Amino acid sequence: MTQQSRWRYFPWIIAAGMSVVVAVNIGMVTFALRTFPGQAPGGEGFDLSNRYNQVIDRVHAEAALGWKIGAAADDTGHPVLLLTNADHAPLAHAQIGATADRPLGSASTTRVAFNETTPGRYVGDVALPLPGQWEVLLTASADGHHVTATRRVVVK
Repeated sequence: MTQQSRWRYFPWIIAAGMSVVVAVNIGMVTFALRTFPGQAPGGEGFDLSNRYNQVIDRVHAEAALGWKIGAAADDTGHPVLLLTNADHAPLAHAQIGATADRPLGSASTTRVAFNETTPGRYVGDVALPLPGQWEVLLTASADGHHVTATRRVVVK
């Protein structure tokens, strides 16, 4: 009799366990949908895939230039870029335009123009408004060449 009395609760235990799993999944989906900041930047995925060979050629041409782009945020929240050429010399007189997006948290996009303060050092004209991580999508042009890059900066 004791063996039978223990096993009669088994289906209820399984049902309770599955109910917990369903409740946790519903909670996670609700949280994910409420905190999602929106469409990821660069929603041109399909168009980009149609011209993939052109993208690969552009990436190879940019890599052949040998430019290095370092990024950080200064104490005031302004993004700072350090550009060097293939010889590790500062890349002066570049024209740089960028947008900064938050990959996490509340969605925020900020347009940034960069001004050269010393050869190869460029400081953004606006401070990034919120602390945390920012993705800076930039285009740099100098000496008839163009480079597109994404750099992550952290504002404290």
